[in-house]
Amino acid sequence: MAIKRDYYEVLGVPRDASDEEIKRSFRRAAQRHHPDIDPSEGAEERFKELNEAYRVLSDRQRRTAYDMFGHAGVDGASAGAGGGFGGGFGPFGDIFDAFFGGAPAGTRTRRRVVAGADLRYDLTIDFAEAVSGVTREITFPTLVRCATCDGAGAEPGSQPETCPECSGTGEKRRVAQTILGQMVNITACPRCSGEGSIVAKPCPTCRGDGRVREQRTISVEVPAGIDSGQRIAIEGQGEAGPRGGPPGDLYVAVTVREHPQLLRRGTELYFELPVTYPQAALGAAMAVPTVEGSEPVEVPAGTQSGTEIRLRGRGVPRLRGAGRGDLHVIVTVVVPHKPTKRERELLKELGEVASPAVLPKGGPSLVDRLRDLFG
Repeated sequence: MAIKRDYYEVLGVPRDASDEEIKRSFRRAAQRHHPDIDPSEGAEERFKELNEAYRVLSDRQRRTAYDMFGHAGVDGASAGAGGGFGGGFGPFGDIFDAFFGGAPAGTRTRRRVVAGADLRYDLTIDFAEAVSGVTREITFPTLVRCATCDGAGAEPGSQPETCPECSGTGEKRRVAQTILGQMVNITACPRCSGEGSIVAKPCPTCRGDGRVREQRTISVEVPAGIDSGQRIAIEGQGEAGPRGGPPGDLYVAVTVREHPQLLRRGTELYFELPVTYPQAALGAAMAVPTVEGSEPVEVPAGTQSGTEIRLRGRGVPRLRGAGRGDLHVIVTVVVPHKPTKRERELLKELGEVASPAVLPKGGPSLVDRLRDLFG
């Protein structure tokens, strides 16, 4: 019968070493002498010896007995310690942690919670509703928690069982030796799909899914100033998660119908106001459309085509700020394509007395207009 070495000597620590020093020394030694890493003869026996020493010295009660009576004080306590990997020894979690930084499969029970899917709802609103804001009720199909089993998926009176394939961890681990060292491949358990439990007696209503399909109706607050392409996120209104998982979110994608006369660019509105030559030359009071209705605008005498008249605060509200944009009224002088006989006579008389045409000073030149046109 081989004589056992002193456990402190095996781990390479003094007899007054702290628990943390013992643990740290064990991890370093386990990494060096693991049979998959140390190819030398006797590596497996050395690894078993390390495991047995750590089983005793990492336990306060066993360590006290060992300090008082030596190996005789812990005979039987380390039985099974040399059973190899998976042989039922206590510090298996510490060994795994030494290599992979976490506890191994089978040493903890973990249930992977699967959240429900997010949903999208397309909502179309009028232009005026986008400017002022509106509350809409929407109805959509979704998966909700089963009332019969309260989302558990199991028949009332029964409970989901621990998956025998993964022992409740929800994952399968495979350790492989590569040129870079130990590599761990972790995948979801195929038996329970990573949940750690299986439903032996499924709920008759939801058939084990924990969810049933139904139509849901909710109110959606559409904020003033929203534009096409923007979304409203409503937390927790998506599909319920399978077997009690948290619900997903609902995203309402908004489309705003165009205004028949106003052009929107962000918070700014634009309107092209057609005027006749006499109105532009002599000035006129005109009516322009706004979001709230028609509003009078004074066109000054001598207004040139392309002149902008800005109505402050008549645009779209800022979605995440105070105030509103402006309404830009662009004056366009319209020349008649087919003037009447009387119009032609008057235009001839005007042409005889009119001053020569002169470009207005301070206005944009042709080059400026072309630059704006072609960007």
